[in-house]
Amino acid sequence: MDWFKLSLQFNKFPVNRARKILDDIQKIPEEDYQNFVEKKKREIVEFHLRNNNFYKDFIGERSIENWENIPVMTKKDLQIPLNNRLSKGFNLKNTYIGKTSGSSGHPFIFAKDRLCHAMAWEGFNDHYNWHGIDLNKSLQARFYGIPLDFYGNLQERIKDRISLRRRFTIFDLSDAKLQSFLNRFKKSNFNYINGYTSAILLFAKFLQKKEIVLKNICPSLKLCIVTSERLFDKDKEIIEKAIGVPVINEYGASEVGLIAFENQKREWCLNSKDLYIEIVDQNNKTLPVGQEGKVIITSLYNRAHPIIRYAIGDVGILDEKSTAKQPILKSLIGRTSDVAKLADGKVVPGLTFYYVTKTIIDDAGSTKEFVITQTNLDTFEIEYVRETDFKKEEISKIADAVEKYVGKNLKVNFKRKLVLNRNKNGKLKQFTSLVE
Repeated sequence: MDWFKLSLQFNKFPVNRARKILDDIQKIPEEDYQNFVEKKKREIVEFHLRNNNFYKDFIGERSIENWENIPVMTKKDLQIPLNNRLSKGFNLKNTYIGKTSGSSGHPFIFAKDRLCHAMAWEGFNDHYNWHGIDLNKSLQARFYGIPLDFYGNLQERIKDRISLRRRFTIFDLSDAKLQSFLNRFKKSNFNYINGYTSAILLFAKFLQKKEIVLKNICPSLKLCIVTSERLFDKDKEIIEKAIGVPVINEYGASEVGLIAFENQKREWCLNSKDLYIEIVDQNNKTLPVGQEGKVIITSLYNRAHPIIRYAIGDVGILDEKSTAKQPILKSLIGRTSDVAKLADGKVVPGLTFYYVTKTIIDDAGSTKEFVITQTNLDTFEIEYVRETDFKKEEISKIADAVEKYVGKNLKVNFKRKLVLNRNKNGKLKQFTSLVE
């Protein structure tokens, strides 16, 4: 029984229609693909100009005859109430609603229409199938966090059960916890691992220290998929050696879905079926392949909410082998994350702070940006941009979240700033540890 597919259909996501659209796109010959993409680009822009007041105001009086004249949309532009950004005919009940992780320091709430969301998940399944993984049948060891409030936790557990995912919660990655992870692999027939790069890397180093190859004790393992953080070559070698299966790089974002996925030739293939992906310069002009620039994404099928020429916050390079139908990402710059080490020996991945910053996200977008720095074993500093200081109850809420997700007896200092420091690429790093 394909429980994953059935769960989507039960929630009114048109999976079969999405499947047919993707199959039809796959049949388009290479020589016709550029025309197909141009047609879809025009259609999505025209749709939102007719049906979305937010996007009409965003475009203003600009001429859009030339694609590069369309202004680039940033995360900051989307930090207004979601109801103000929805297209005609869409509301909070007939769309998929999600929150970005805020990994670049810019959280916001977004929407996808049901067809767009169904296409995204069917696209994931297509790419996983390249490596013998079927989302409807393969058992996943999931190295992620999880909400710790009762209802959020219960909801994720139910989704995990339906989606054939068994969660390895990464809020604590001490040796004792990693040993419990290892014990679970001894008892289960996992087909693949999926999760944050830093968490899987720490587990791999633990296995190395124990002189254990994970596939030897869990022979059903086929693949390890790392996501959300940059994978360095040396770390990839460590993970592959310790786990004993190929490591595949996934690049995605909740607001647009799958962006790129490695094939069996180790080419990082960009998703060109339901996304249009550009590499542009500082003036938002398209760069030739092989040149480094900003990653800009257009969601070609999201009619509920415009994601058009959207700057995701990363910098990348297109491979010279790229074609219209199969663009290839040569490299991606960014998305690294430090690890927090606490006085009691607990080790916490930097992305754990995604769950902390959920407490800062509000639909009005009053908190524009934030970064977190660990300055001592027991001390963290949150710098944020907004018009007013956090209120006492907000500080208390954040402090409670730090205690729940990170650890007890920790000091959290807050600094409101007009602007936050960025790296040379203009990207914010959400978490940095200054502790050696």
